[in-house]
Amino acid sequence: MKRFQLADHQSRFETIIRKLRENGHKVTPQRLAIVRQLTHGEGHPSVEDIYDRIKKDFPTMSLATVYRNIVLIKSLGEVLELGFADGSNRYDGNKPYPHPHVICIRCKKIVDPDLDSLDEMKNEVASETDFKILNHRLDFFGICGNCMKTEG
Repeated sequence: MKRFQLADHQSRFETIIRKLRENGHKVTPQRLAIVRQLTHGEGHPSVEDIYDRIKKDFPTMSLATVYRNIVLIKSLGEVLELGFADGSNRYDGNKPYPHPHVICIRCKKIVDPDLDSLDEMKNEVASETDFKILNHRLDFFGICGNCMKTEG
């Protein structure tokens, strides 16, 4: 599994900031902090996770402000939203395109595996169904190694 390097995180950060500016949006300190969490933060954070991580630096900022900014960044095609059956959403600012996820059903950790066969699978589905595949979502659910260790 390929790991996302610090340079990749910085590149994603700069890409989102550039896209905001190109589309006429101000780059405020709060917006910078939200983008930094989406690109440099751990895992696939929820709006609440991002809010909790930056509220000490911006005590007057609301949860709604974080949500509005994520919706804006999503509208620019620069963040992937992962919706779950329980109504929760998590966000990926590093890979804003469809890709597979492995999700721990206990701790909710999300990992991005690199699957060489994904394009082949997409082509096979298109061929078998006579669909033009525009988007996809592939999630695997299980129990991560850390949670298995604490069980036993």
